Amino acid sequence: MIHFTNLRWKNFLSTGNAWTTIDFERSPSTLIVGENGSGKSTLLDALTYALFNKPFRNVSKPQLINTINNKNCMVEVNFKIGSKNYLIRRGLQPRVFDIEINGEKLDTNANIRDFQKYLEENILKLNYKSFTQIVMLGSASFTPFMQLHLGARREIIEDILDISIFTSMNAALKKKYTDLENKLRVIGGEIEVAKQKSKIQEQYIQTLETDKQSKVNKILEDIDDTDTKIKTFQEQSKKATEAKTSLGNVKEKKRKLDEYRAKFEGQIDKHRKDLDFFHNTDECPTCQQGIEHDHKTIMTERDQEKISELEHALQELDTKYNEVEQLVSQVEELDTQIMDANNETIAQQRLLQRLQLEYQDTQNKVGDIDVEKKKLKKLAKDALQKTEEKIELGEEEHYYNVAKSMLQDSGIKTKIIKAYLPIINKLVNKYLASMDFFVQFDLDETFKEEIKSRHRDKFSYASFSEGEKQRIDLALVFTWRTIAKMKNSASTNILLLDEVFDSSLDNNGTEYVMQLLNTIGEDTNVFVISHKGDQLFDKFRSVVKFEKRQNYSVIANG
Repeated sequence: MIHFTNLRWKNFLSTGNAWTTIDFERSPSTLIVGENGSGKSTLLDALTYALFNKPFRNVSKPQLINTINNKNCMVEVNFKIGSKNYLIRRGLQPRVFDIEINGEKLDTNANIRDFQKYLEENILKLNYKSFTQIVMLGSASFTPFMQLHLGARREIIEDILDISIFTSMNAALKKKYTDLENKLRVIGGEIEVAKQKSKIQEQYIQTLETDKQSKVNKILEDIDDTDTKIKTFQEQSKKATEAKTSLGNVKEKKRKLDEYRAKFEGQIDKHRKDLDFFHNTDECPTCQQGIEHDHKTIMTERDQEKISELEHALQELDTKYNEVEQLVSQVEELDTQIMDANNETIAQQRLLQRLQLEYQDTQNKVGDIDVEKKKLKKLAKDALQKTEEKIELGEEEHYYNVAKSMLQDSGIKTKIIKAYLPIINKLVNKYLASMDFFVQFDLDETFKEEIKSRHRDKFSYASFSEGEKQRIDLALVFTWRTIAKMKNSASTNILLLDEVFDSSLDNNGTEYVMQLLNTIGEDTNVFVISHKGDQLFDKFRSVVKFEKRQNYSVIANG
């Protein structure tokens, strides 16, 4: 049983920043009154919004936030289930959704993808539609049981009878059955694929055996050819090296010749400067004395003689230099030949290594062939295993078919519903009679109604007046609550009736409904929202009055 203790809200619809609190335990019967627009029905919207993230009436979520404050919209509901205390907190601007269990907030990082689904399936064990059918009646946006399509009627009854688990089981079974069928299709394909693989594997083994020898022969030919090339390039390198050695160190000779050339050219330049000096100078620049003509002649002849000797020596040096340069060119050419031959030798040696590895790898193909033959045996074994697995899956499919027939709507659920339908119909008729409405009301296995009058005329729900429809709606609400209490599946301690006395019920109907409400028992707290406060005050133990103060909805007496 869900035992609600209190509900509070702020900045919700017309409510301001101060909390509005409803104590669900304050009285067995509470009348909620107030003028139109005072916020009486906000209780309904706050409760369903907190629990199911949607208001009871046809109001969009943005409209739930108080338009004056426009922030900190919050609703909190406390309830108990067994020994556990729960707090559900939900809000907008900012968005909030918390679940507390015995004061501990449910970890939002826990492995719960859908907190709303967790709340409905694991805590409340009710969805919005079933909850409202058991707890609430009234409001223009509410759809009574009898106005639902037959499928929706069945869902509600399954929830109340606590047999919706079979629907979940059936859905899970359908998924497993679908998975099983997929497995059967897959395994059939796998068996065929295994056969094709075996055939291909046989052909592959034959190809390996056929190609192996020709490949070995080709590699051996390439190895012989590469080995010959290596020897040829090594011989070329050897000959070039020997030729280079025979030429000696010609580069050192060239260097020394360059030194002699520089020395001769320097001396020639010095003597030419001296020659120019004696040609162009008549007195000593140091002592300022005149230079004798004979002395100038002697020095001039000496310098000319030296220049001639040096130029002749330089010519001989150039001849020698040209010879050495030719030898240097020969050495450089030999160096190139040696380097090319060595590079080719290295390249061919690398190629030889690759060929030797390839040869070894090809020789090992005998082992590879053995491996492929083992693969062929494994393929045959796998095909046999798949065939045996297919047989087992076929047997499993048979059992699934049996279980599916039991879990579908015409199976176990229908048997349970058939067992409870007489009880449901008896309770509905009992509550109708307590409201002085004497008809024979019956729901069949499809949840279609048949209503007979005292004169045996057949009617449907739509055939009655609004006041009579309301009595049927009330009778069904009390029936669902009684069944839920019997099953301990979806029972609660609160019943919320919105304006049921304000529309279609006459004075007699009002009295009959009040008599019915007084029979509920002390474990149920009834809250009736009504405009007829003056007519109903004396019929309730507690009264809550809502009113507008400075554009905010507040409880006037609370």
